[in-house]
Amino acid sequence: MAHLLMSSGVSFEIRASDGSARFASLVTPRGEVTTPAFMPVGTRAAVKAMAPDELRGMGYRLILANAYHLALRPGAAIVQDMGGLARFMGFEGAVLTDSGGFQAMSLAQINSINAHGITFRSHLDGSPLILTPETAIEIQHGLGADIIMALDECTPYPANYERARSSLELTARWAERSLAAHSSGDQALFGIVQGSVYPDLRQRSAMQITSLGFEGFAVGGLSVGEPKQAMRDIAALSATLLPADKPRYLMGVGTPQDLLAAIAMGYDLFDCVLPTRNARNGSAFTSEGQISIKRAVYRRDSQPLDPRCDCRPCRQFTRAYLRHLYLSGEILAARALSEHNLFFYAGLMREAQAAIASQTYQAFSTYLLNLLDGSSKDASTLEN
Repeated sequence: MAHLLMSSGVSFEIRASDGSARFASLVTPRGEVTTPAFMPVGTRAAVKAMAPDELRGMGYRLILANAYHLALRPGAAIVQDMGGLARFMGFEGAVLTDSGGFQAMSLAQINSINAHGITFRSHLDGSPLILTPETAIEIQHGLGADIIMALDECTPYPANYERARSSLELTARWAERSLAAHSSGDQALFGIVQGSVYPDLRQRSAMQITSLGFEGFAVGGLSVGEPKQAMRDIAALSATLLPADKPRYLMGVGTPQDLLAAIAMGYDLFDCVLPTRNARNGSAFTSEGQISIKRAVYRRDSQPLDPRCDCRPCRQFTRAYLRHLYLSGEILAARALSEHNLFFYAGLMREAQAAIASQTYQAFSTYLLNLLDGSSKDASTLEN
């Protein structure tokens, strides 16, 4: 199986494969991460409603934080003085930081972009923050994450062909500058492929980014409003364009169904706010599909959220009680639903790893998709 020791000291070894799906080991200075792996989103150095030891207890060894938000508050220098992000937040595991490129799109109303970089007006107090490829790397060096991302421009959807082309060219130039600025010997730097929903632009971007000396590669600019099938088609194409011996990270995806499809494409790492955001909106992922605990049908329901789940909320609480907590505005509702959803996602990854290792991934995925899609209690999915 492929084994790669990166210059940062991070190593990546593919232990088993089943079709394009890979079961691998990503070893970081703060421990091993087995993949496929889902990263809970801790944008501001905290996964909403969850304590770090709870995340570790579920099996999470890698979480995501955001350089833009942490540069504003508390500041990279403070985090560095506190021993880096993992120690600052009390997480016994590895951390990946996004560069802030996504905020170029999500906070478009308070920033401007040119060849030099992104000029933000802080969403906190309006003060300026200039994020360039060089400063994004400097901030992430200070934060001390194990895996850091090159600054990119996350292409919005919809974007016409010329807009998407100019965006990926800017991302390519910023990728070269990010690499030139990267001097930390114990942080792995990943590059990001853009190109919107245009296959030839994705091919062009992948050729540009993979020709550079990155230690892993991400596919960005998906799950930003494009049709579901377009997202899956572009994700599938992009996976074939990335080196087989390096980690592949599909950014911002997604639902359990999307994760199962992306694992089959050959992706290793994922992140998304869905488990915690949907929890705060009263929605739970279960082995029988997604349910909205707000519905009146659960008012006298004595079952756990998911009869097949062994998480603490499912062992302790009924659907009726969780509905009461949610409708009463109790913080415990968000805590319990977030814990359940993250437990569900962690279990999904473990089961996927086992299925790949035993060469049964297709059967496993088909079976689970039939459960998730065929028995879904609530068809609607909240925003991601």
